[in-house]
Amino acid sequence: MQVTVHAVSDGHYFDDDPGRGSDPSPVEINLPDVALVLTADRGVFSSGRLDPGTKLLLSEAPPVSGSPTVLDLGCGWGPIACVTARRAPDAVVWAIDVNSRARTLTEDNASSIGASEQVMVAAPDDVPSDLTFDRILSNPPIRIGKAALHDLLLRWLRRLSPGGVAHLVVQKHLGSDSLARWLDGRGFATTRLVSRAGYRVLEVRPRGENP
Repeated sequence: MQVTVHAVSDGHYFDDDPGRGSDPSPVEINLPDVALVLTADRGVFSSGRLDPGTKLLLSEAPPVSGSPTVLDLGCGWGPIACVTARRAPDAVVWAIDVNSRARTLTEDNASSIGASEQVMVAAPDDVPSDLTFDRILSNPPIRIGKAALHDLLLRWLRRLSPGGVAHLVVQKHLGSDSLARWLDGRGFATTRLVSRAGYRVLEVRPRGENP
């Protein structure tokens, strides 16, 4: 199921087509171990900067290492996918988004850092149905609404491989604690990994999976 939310005439970042004029701009990503300049654009989430939640996730989630299959759920213009590719050059990173402009930006940004063969950009329904993920990293689209968000998360969390783990960043005032309780009640052991500046980083595992 591909989540589509119809919005006002100028579009939202969670529409298939943002419906807004393009105005690309560079965005700097400065982390202790990674520095990149990527391109963002209007009609895509956090078009003018690396948003604080994503930066917290990239700073505090356990590092990706080895050669896992990683899912960037709701990739936007690609900061999570590109940083993950730079940190773990043997990983395969699937970057998915319903927003066509977001996918194009992520493809271009991955190419700009030499990771076009490593970062697989796709619409959600184009991901192979038998593919599982060792890691999921996401700043999920809370504003699509609770029911759609729950459907989205269950769809992809159920595709974690044995021993796989997801890390989600959610604003406290947008329901991070209630989301954690809901996930826990749906069979996913959910713990708060980090809490800072109004955001929570949640660690999510299928119940019974141990670190």
